[in-house]
Amino acid sequence: MNPRKPYPSDLSDARWALIEPTLTAWRQARLDRRPTGCPAQVELREIFNAILYVNRTGIAWRYLPHDLPAHGTVYAYYAAWRDEGIFARLNYDLTGLARVEHGRDREPTACVIDTQSVKTSTNVPVTSQGTDAGNYLGLDVMPGRVDRGWSMAVRRGT
Repeated sequence: MNPRKPYPSDLSDARWALIEPTLTAWRQARLDRRPTGCPAQVELREIFNAILYVNRTGIAWRYLPHDLPAHGTVYAYYAAWRDEGIFARLNYDLTGLARVEHGRDREPTACVIDTQSVKTSTNVPVTSQGTDAGNYLGLDVMPGRVDRGWSMAVRRGT
């Protein structure tokens, strides 16, 4: 494969060294289950670089540049990694490494939950509910006048 000019979204060698063992182990487990035993033809780093390119630029899969792997191949890897929890595992592992690097425990010991965002019941009396100025759950949406360029008009519920 010809070396290509790197994109700004490409992984650095140091970052690739952190995630490469996880992706290589995933690929080896898939190859072991394959009846033909044929090795994969695409480099995992190029697949990951293509996914980062799509993520950074916001383009559709079909618009991937020609010097990256084919869009169908990239999406197939992305979907498999998403469905099999590879991205979640990488996030968990890398967060743990960052916490240890900053002198903290690998596992967090506390959690914060915004109670205004958690819906628990629909029949709680209004007098006992809290309010949040940034929470728009109490708004009524009504059809507006389309002729003035408004498709929806919003008013505060009473």
